Amino acid sequence: MPILQREQIGLLVGSMAHSVESYCLVVALDAFMLIQPGIAQHVPFSMDEPSGAITNPRMGTALMDEVVRVRKGYDYVEHPTVHTVITSFFLFGCCFGLNKHNTAWVHLREATALAQILGMQDESTYAFGDRKENATNRRLFWLLFVTERAYALQKHRPLTLHATIGPPTVDPDPSSSINGFVHLVNLYRPFDDTFIGLWNKSRNDCSTYWLAQLQEQLTQALPPYLDTTESQAADLRTSQQWLRTMVWQLSISNNFLSSSSPDSSMTFHFPIEVAKDLVAVTSHFSKQAMEVHGIGLIEKVFDVACTLVDVMACVPNPPSPGPGPQEHLNQLLRLISTLRGGDSRFLPLIMAKIRDTLPSICHQLPPDMMTRAAPHTLVNGSAFGPLGGINGLTGMNGLNGVSSVVMDGMNAMVGHEAYIKPEPTSGSSGTVSANVSESGTPYSTPPFMHYYPLA
Repeated sequence: MPILQREQIGLLVGSMAHSVESYCLVVALDAFMLIQPGIAQHVPFSMDEPSGAITNPRMGTALMDEVVRVRKGYDYVEHPTVHTVITSFFLFGCCFGLNKHNTAWVHLREATALAQILGMQDESTYAFGDRKENATNRRLFWLLFVTERAYALQKHRPLTLHATIGPPTVDPDPSSSINGFVHLVNLYRPFDDTFIGLWNKSRNDCSTYWLAQLQEQLTQALPPYLDTTESQAADLRTSQQWLRTMVWQLSISNNFLSSSSPDSSMTFHFPIEVAKDLVAVTSHFSKQAMEVHGIGLIEKVFDVACTLVDVMACVPNPPSPGPGPQEHLNQLLRLISTLRGGDSRFLPLIMAKIRDTLPSICHQLPPDMMTRAAPHTLVNGSAFGPLGGINGLTGMNGLNGVSSVVMDGMNAMVGHEAYIKPEPTSGSSGTVSANVSESGTPYSTPPFMHYYPLA
């Protein structure tokens, strides 16, 4: 993680007995680690229950509640420190992991507000003091910056931080994980107030040219070769394709797409290109490199796959000498099915969507997958919220469904371009939400929280 050093954590642990700030930060860090997905062990003790009866998430929740309780006993807002900001950030990560997204949002906003109180958004703040400490604080600002943008896209929230300071310092050590972090900042930096305002429908001054330029920025944001760890590269490449999908969704919601556009990103077929690119890049990564990012990465693959299904239902397949959208979809399904948490949760949902939206292709899917659709997760015949995502898990809650938007855009061009209606569905009402109980929801990984190892 780019904001904590191993030796720093050791010092914090040593000062817990006489520093409430250190106590809260360390306990919040412990809570966050216990809530992380993929940690299957039970804690070896409990206070009132038999050994092992309390699972890691339950113990993590207890520790999180302890931090909140202790913080009520002193005024950390009036006189914040960098440790105060980090503690609030970890509390955000805990709540995100527990799918308590309203509370998570409050803690994230608290972290960004405290950072602003400390002047982290002002370049002059870093002109004096310890050079190493300033570099770490700069990284903390950019970590909040990136996290806030990812969360704003996922949950349709406004922004508070802006690119008002210099970028994070690149470590000359080639083994350093900070290089991947710099790429991550560059990837999310174009998503400013203008985009988020359009995304949240608080402004309407969007243009075809601007969206095309944004797509080009995303395409060029990452170099062909990434001087990062494999796990960082997996997240960066996957996030890049997911963000291209988000921009395309904004394009279609503004009726800017055309089948005759010379720019592929402004056509109805663009999600097929994105799916192709995602399949290509993920084929180079190990399962472990992708699984380290938890549910968050699978959600992005799932979103791309859902958008592809909707486009396949509405748009004729373009002629191609190589693999077509059906093959890309099959590869994405295999990827979702092999990643931890994907097989049990996301695969049944995407298979149910295919069965509901594109029943004619079911016989072309891998034979073992159609049996994995989970009817009990559906409401009124559909498990999908707006833009193909699962309501409450993905962040596309604020726009119409892809299928309806595609068809609306095509209907607006009647008499100008040919189009194909989507296949009839089996009773789907179009805009319904998933009936997912809180207890049945997998623990999610907050953006970038365990993206970097402790240095």
